[in-house]
Amino acid sequence: MPHMDSIRLQNMIFFGYHGALEAEQQIGQRFMLDAVLYLDLKSAGQSDDLRDTVNYADVYSVIKELVENRRFNLLEGLAEAIAQKILADFFIDKIDIVIRKPSAPVAGIFDYVEISITREKRK
Repeated sequence: MPHMDSIRLQNMIFFGYHGALEAEQQIGQRFMLDAVLYLDLKSAGQSDDLRDTVNYADVYSVIKELVENRRFNLLEGLAEAIAQKILADFFIDKIDIVIRKPSAPVAGIFDYVEISITREKRK
């Protein structure tokens, strides 16, 4: 596969109400997300024009809306919703989504639980 250019939004932090347990749905917690958008950036690099790329502020707003205003039982459901919305709304070829949940209800010592998905635009 040829190298693809990318735009990365790293360690976005939101407060949301996602989890399989009722307490998680009521109390809420912090979620940390990364998104990597794969697209050809050559035109934007040559034109120096925002219209030739993806406005990452708009991508951030879409992710924020989904994390803060929707509720999912699973991180996988949240990640899938984000990936599908970004792929549908923006001119990108592929997306990686990583979601970290530092306060997962696990009896143990850990930094966070993390899930990662990769989705591509159907051609």
